[in-house]
Amino acid sequence: MHKGFVKPIGYSVPSAISRLAPLSEPHSGRPPARGGAKTQPEARSLLERMLEFLHPGPDSKSELIETLAEAEQRELIEPESRQMLEGVLRMAELSAGDAMVAAPRMDLLDIDAPYDELLALVIDTGHSRFPVYEGSRDNIIGILLAKDLLKMQRAPELNLRALLRPTVFVPESKGLNELLRDFRTNRNHLAIVIDEFGNTAGLITIEDVLEEIVGEIEDEFDDKDGESGIYTLADGSQRVAGDASIAAVNGAFELTLPDADFDTIGGLVAHEHGRVPRRGEAVDIAGLRFSVMLTRGGAVRWFKVTRTPPAAESDA
Repeated sequence: MHKGFVKPIGYSVPSAISRLAPLSEPHSGRPPARGGAKTQPEARSLLERMLEFLHPGPDSKSELIETLAEAEQRELIEPESRQMLEGVLRMAELSAGDAMVAAPRMDLLDIDAPYDELLALVIDTGHSRFPVYEGSRDNIIGILLAKDLLKMQRAPELNLRALLRPTVFVPESKGLNELLRDFRTNRNHLAIVIDEFGNTAGLITIEDVLEEIVGEIEDEFDDKDGESGIYTLADGSQRVAGDASIAAVNGAFELTLPDADFDTIGGLVAHEHGRVPRRGEAVDIAGLRFSVMLTRGGAVRWFKVTRTPPAAESDA
């Protein structure tokens, strides 16, 4: 034993530490818990701080998306859940102008058109709501529900103007998060998108907003049961899926488009256009005009394909 140190009889070092340990804890001013044990919330708080120090959370949206992908790989969440969560995160960056149907692609009804003509357009397009204009397509005076139009069949004396619903106008810059909240609050399912000059830029529906989260909501008009994804429309044009193979497009239109660098027609069109085209835009390739009908998740879902007019083909 070292000189100058005398160990007291019946007194050990551990016992001394145990007596001094409570003195190192600051007085909280709260009454001690029964039995002197620390409360569970304090223990959880300390554990959370330790875990956060050892495994810091994501600091950006991209890191959060990567974390979701890792969670899917570890089978903590389902692929569909990850896609929906990513859709919610990405939707915060989108505006009405990103998801709208461009004005040239809008199906409108003329207030002065005869009933039979209006009914034929409703049947051909299959929409449930239609903007109604007077004079010019830019002068939208209301929204007509298809079911309301049927009332005129039983009561021809009804005035079509009396059946119109108020029009909701939103700017192109309006965020999809805010727009979805307005749709739910006001019970509107369709809004007209206007540009900075007050002109009609397009329209957007609640379905367009929800599809940014859950993906495409298919109905009987979106049925894709064929292998090629190419369908003939009533006007003689073709509806082509963006993920249709180039070989299928070559076979359907008797073309020789190159398929060495691209697997799908959507990839080839995006390459020729310089970027992924938006709804309402058209790209001319090899005598065909690929007009975008629907986009989802940053890719083209459906093209409407027609033959390029001779004048446009010669210019190209």
